[in-house]
Amino acid sequence: MKMAKKDYYEVLGVSRDATQDEIKKAFRKLARKYHPDVNPGNKEAEERFKEINEAFQVLSDPQKRAQYDQYGHSTFRTEDFAGFRWPNFEDLFRDFGFEDIFDVLSGRGRTRRTRAREGVDLRYDLEITLEDAFNGLTTTIEVPHYSECTTCHGTGAQPGSLQKCPLCDGTGEIRRVQRSPFGQIVQITTCGKCGGSGSFSTKLCETCRGEGRVKKLKKIEVKIPKGVDDGQYLRIPGEGEPGTNGGAPGDLYVVVHVKKHDIFDRSDADLFCETTIDLGTAVLGGEVEIPTINGSAKLKIPKGTQSHTVFKLSGQGMPRINSNSRGDQYVKVIVHIPEKLTRKQEKLFRELFMEKEDTGKGFFDKIRDNF
Repeated sequence: MKMAKKDYYEVLGVSRDATQDEIKKAFRKLARKYHPDVNPGNKEAEERFKEINEAFQVLSDPQKRAQYDQYGHSTFRTEDFAGFRWPNFEDLFRDFGFEDIFDVLSGRGRTRRTRAREGVDLRYDLEITLEDAFNGLTTTIEVPHYSECTTCHGTGAQPGSLQKCPLCDGTGEIRRVQRSPFGQIVQITTCGKCGGSGSFSTKLCETCRGEGRVKKLKKIEVKIPKGVDDGQYLRIPGEGEPGTNGGAPGDLYVVVHVKKHDIFDRSDADLFCETTIDLGTAVLGGEVEIPTINGSAKLKIPKGTQSHTVFKLSGQGMPRINSNSRGDQYVKVIVHIPEKLTRKQEKLFRELFMEKEDTGKGFFDKIRDNF
C-alpha cells in the first residue's frame, strides 16, 4: 500500500499562511542540505530533495497553491513533476542572494576593481573664534583633492595611444571553466595585461603620469551656523574625491575647532566668566558692568555678597543651533581683599571690627571712598 504524501507545508517547514519569500527561503535552506550535488550517491537525500522540490513547485505558484489548499494532493499527478530538472547548486545560492560566495571562491571578486566606486571622503579642519561661533560665519576654504585629468579624461594614457586589450578582448576579465563537486564553476580573474581596465597603452599621459587624476586646490564656500560648538562638523555632499569608473564623488567633512577665549569658558550654549569687585561693593551692594559675548550688561550686586558667589545673566549665552533661543551667562564674583592698607584704611577697619563701634552707613561710605 502506497503511503500518503506529506503535507507540502510540513515538508518545507512553514505555516499555511507563509509568504512567498518565507517559502523561497525555506526551500533554499533545505535544498542546500539535501541537493544531490552535495550528497553524491545518497539515494535518501535525492528522494528527500525531490519531495522538497515538489512541495516548492506547488507552493511557490499562487494558482497551484490555491488549488492545493482547496483540494490537496489529488489536484496534482506524478506526471506533473516528471520533467523537472533540479537547479544547479550554484544557482540556488545566486537566487538566494549569495553570489559573492562564488565570486570569492572563483576569484571573481577581484574584477570588482573595474566596477564603479564612490570617491573617498575628505576632512578639513577649520579654526574659528568664539565670536565667529556666536555670529555664524561664511568663509572660503581651499581643499586639496584629486580631480580627473582633463588631458586623458581619467584613462592615464596619452591621448590617441589607448588600445583594446587583445588578451581579454576589452572585457578586463579572463574566464576559465572548472569542474567541482558542485558542478561547473566559471573562474573569473582580472586580466594581467590590462589590469582589468579592458585597454592598455604603452605611452602614459604626460599630465598625470598615468594616474588618470591630478591634485588641485579647490575653493569651496562654507557656511558655519550660529552656535556651532568645538568638534562639531559640517558635511558638504559631493565635495570629496571623485569616484572611479563612473562612481559618485565622496563628501567633504569640515570639522570646526573653536579657539580658547580670553574671558569666557563654554559648556554647550552656556558661558562662564569671572569678575572682581571691591570690598565696599560686596558689603554695601551696587551695580557693576560685565562683559558679554556681544557687548556688556549691568549686574546688580546685593548687600553682603560673598566671594565666589555665582550670578546668572539669562539669555546672554551662545545661540542654540537651529533655534532662536540662547543659553545663559554665569558670572562668578571674586571679592578683592587688599594686601596692604594705608594708615587711614587700617584705622577705619579697626574702628569697624575691633572697637565694634556702631558708625552706621556713613562709615561704610567712608570705606568705599578709600578703596
